[in-house]
Amino acid sequence: MGEQLSFDLPVRAALGRNDFYVAPANAQAVAMIEDWQGWPSRKLVLVGPPGAGKTHLTHVWATLSGATIIAATDLAMADIAGLATGPVAVEDADDIAGDQAGEEALFHLHNLTLAEGHSLLLTARNAPNFWSLTLPDLASRMQATTLAHLRAPDDTLLAALLMKLFADRQLSPNPEILPYLARRMDRSFDAARSVVAALDATALSEGRPITRAMAAKVLDNMAE
Repeated sequence: MGEQLSFDLPVRAALGRNDFYVAPANAQAVAMIEDWQGWPSRKLVLVGPPGAGKTHLTHVWATLSGATIIAATDLAMADIAGLATGPVAVEDADDIAGDQAGEEALFHLHNLTLAEGHSLLLTARNAPNFWSLTLPDLASRMQATTLAHLRAPDDTLLAALLMKLFADRQLSPNPEILPYLARRMDRSFDAARSVVAALDATALSEGRPITRAMAAKVLDNMAE
């Protein structure tokens, strides 16, 4: 029998507060997002590895505060004065390191947003002292910003993340699959996304539901 035709359905990430599982690895960051009106100097840098939930929490904060979300790499072409009329979230702020126009735009956005009495959230993979910013005034302001960390997941958080990633793809695997995967896969958010994507593709290709045996096969293939 030939391989079954697979149809890639849209992956719609659930980004509401109720979709975010709170665990020791992220509890501090969640608490700071929810208590955003108490941020020192009205600004916060949310730090964590790719897939850790930075974008999810950014959307949660935008819902709470009414903030506008913008990618750091879009700042150089943005209307900084217009953005600064309300709270602003800048995603992947470390991506503009060494980009003079981008760094200057972030510097002006930082100063104007705070001067207007609004709050500023920034996300990045690492703390600002590792960003290699070339604009000294921006570097000093970023390094003086309070940090909230999203840590590496424990088994409970990893299982919850897997559940969410499956749900985003409209998949409902047997509950035993989640702890099985969490115990055997690389302990990272990127690995969770890769495993779920591979299982989704395999299930579509083979035309059968996700099973423990399929999970074992996918993990073995990814380890090769």
